Order: sequence, then C-alpha cells, then structure tokens
Amino acid sequence: MMLGSIAAVVVGMALLVWSADRFVLGASATARNLGISPLIIGLVIVGFATSLPEMLVSGFAAWQGNPGLGIGNAVGSNIANISLILGVGALISPLVSTSRILTRELPLLFVVTFLALALMLDDSLDRVDGMVMLAALVIAMWLMFRQARAQRNGTDPLADELAHQIPSGMPLRHAIAWLLIGLVLLLASSRMLVWGGVNIAGALGVSDLVIGLTIVAVGTSLPELAAAVASALKDEHDLVLGNVIGSNIFNTLAVLGLPALIRPGAVPHDVITRDLPVMIGVTLLLLPVLAHRRGRYGRIGRWEGVLLVSCFVAYEGYLFATL
Repeated sequence: MMLGSIAAVVVGMALLVWSADRFVLGASATARNLGISPLIIGLVIVGFATSLPEMLVSGFAAWQGNPGLGIGNAVGSNIANISLILGVGALISPLVSTSRILTRELPLLFVVTFLALALMLDDSLDRVDGMVMLAALVIAMWLMFRQARAQRNGTDPLADELAHQIPSGMPLRHAIAWLLIGLVLLLASSRMLVWGGVNIAGALGVSDLVIGLTIVAVGTSLPELAAAVASALKDEHDLVLGNVIGSNIFNTLAVLGLPALIRPGAVPHDVITRDLPVMIGVTLLLLPVLAHRRGRYGRIGRWEGVLLVSCFVAYEGYLFATL
C-alpha cells in the first residue's frame, strides 16, 4: 500500500508538470488565436492556468474530506514559490526587475496576503470567507486586466518577454486540443497526488496539513520552478518575477477559497501560528528587493537567492523535524 501511494505521488507529480505545461500552452495559444494581447494572456490567462494544479489538488482534497491538505497546499506553494523558485532563479542569474507592471502588482499581493490572514484569524474558513476570497479574485483579475489594457500601447519589459513566450502560428484546433488534453491529465494527476498524499499521511501518522505543506506543495510548484529556471537561463527576469507574484495572488484567493466553499471548517492552529507567519515573512522580503526607488531597479541578487533558498530549507527541515 505504501509503495503504491509513493508511486502515485511520483507519477502524479511528473504527470502534473507535463499536463500543466500542455494546458498553459493550449490556453495561451487559444487566446492568441482569438486576438487577445500577449500582456493580457500572460498576466491573467497564464497566471490563472499556472495555479490550476494547486486549485484542483485543493478542490479534490476538500471534496474527499481532507481540507487541511488543501490549505497546506495553498500556503506551502506560496512559500515555495518565493523562497525556492525565486531563490533558485536568482542563483542561476540575478533577477533585475525593470517592469513597472510588477511594481504595481506587488502591492496587490500584499493586500490579498493580509486579507487571507484576517479571514483565518478566527481559526476557521467558512463559506462566507470562501465567497469573499473568490470575489477578491474576480477584482484582482479585473485590476490585472485593466492594467494590461492600459499598457497595451506602451512599452514594458514584461510585455516583450511575454510576447516571446506565448506561442504563435499554432492552429486553433491544435491549441484547443492541447488545452483539453492538459485539463484531463491535470484532473487525473491531481487526483493521484491527493490519493497518494493522504495515504502517506495515514501511514506515517502525520497530518494532512504537513503533507500539503511539503510533498504536495512542492509537487504543485514544480511547473512554476521549471518555467522559472528556463526563463532565468534566458535572462527573462521580469517573467520569473511576474509568474511568481501572479501565481501567489491566485493561490491565496482561489486555492484557499475552494476548500472554504467545498468543506468549510476549522483551520489547523499551526497554520495561524507557524505557516502563515512564514508565508507573510517571505512575501514581505520582496518589498525591499523589488521596490523601484530613485530610479534604481529592484533586484534579487545571488546573496538574496541564498537567503531565500535557506529560508525554504530551514522551514521544510523544521516541519520534518517536528513530525
């Protein structure tokens, strides 16, 4: 049983990475065929699509009565996105932020992070909390859409990098086919990952929350990690930063909101006292390194990359040490 669960997690992760890539490809190519601008595709459509693995995993976990795994997945993915993905990206190539779009998107991430904290301070997530989060998600998507439209005729480094990333020339029927194939395989791989993770938690006698914060969170963040490494190697720094900031906004509002709607209930107290402070802490680390001030660009250098990766290793190590 244990071997089967481990195999389900490993195969599920591998399939999740591949299917997420295919889904993003299909979604972005479909949108481009429909005449949507690259900036809108990158900020809104791809941002939503890259968070779909986390959404599906949290949805399945809550549906089968394991909301702790879904909450852990959301919080753990946000921690991994900043500390692991940005840290690794900065170690490959120091990340210099030249995009004013990211400067305006970063405060939005702070707002939704503290909104999640405020809603969870009573140690519960009910359906009203879930509806507030999803309403905030709609507002956030609208703000990103409006920002993208305002920049449509302007110049921004992020827009140029997105234009090179979004596939062109793919026929609409092929794009839709990849979109559907990716979605079906995402559903299957998410289900495998949740099934294996819950079984491993039961066999090891640990909580679903810890499995969500560790194995599942890292697994669902692998597509973002692969994209960040590829972008960092091509010196597309704003793309690395934009993917992480956008993904964390969607994770906080959609991935936390789904368990609240599907299976409202208590939030494990460790989330409030241990995990949310870590998530908020690594998020606040972005402020001094990304803020544009006095004409200087925001920058995450290799020393900051070492700090971020060290934070991730220390946090994961603490979780395993206190099992």
